[in-house]
Amino acid sequence: MTTLPKTLESKAKIRFQDCDPFNHLNNGKYIDYFINHREDELIKSYDLDIYKMAQSEGKSWVTGSNQIAYLRPALLMETVVIESQLIYYDNSNLKAEMRMYNQDKSQLKAILWGTFVYYNFKTKKRELHSEDIMSLFGNIVNPVNAQMFEERVVQVKPKKTK
Repeated sequence: MTTLPKTLESKAKIRFQDCDPFNHLNNGKYIDYFINHREDELIKSYDLDIYKMAQSEGKSWVTGSNQIAYLRPALLMETVVIESQLIYYDNSNLKAEMRMYNQDKSQLKAILWGTFVYYNFKTKKRELHSEDIMSLFGNIVNPVNAQMFEERVVQVKPKKTK
């Protein structure tokens, strides 16, 4: 059996239309970059296409909440590295952590925790994950040593030297 990666990684270039007048990535656009990364990497790494699932099964995940910390600006035309991992799941929920770095990963620019609910679009209700999905999640979950987002931000935030 092939071992599946627990942390997914891709690169993206910060585009002009996504920046504010200071040539920084607009705060709201960070989520777009994170979600685009996660969707693409789920297909590539796990053959999990949430849109095909929604069309064929009438079930997929919807966003429950996002928590994000902006640590350093991502700049116009900068290449960034985005990492993501599943940090928690249960029978109908999941939580992913996503991090954005500069190209050599020496500076953490932002961190996001996104919670997602498995949802049945036909019944308009929360749905339970299938055995196959639970098995996949069991193989790829990569928890972090923090229960609260604020605690995690303190863990990953660069320490200031005197």
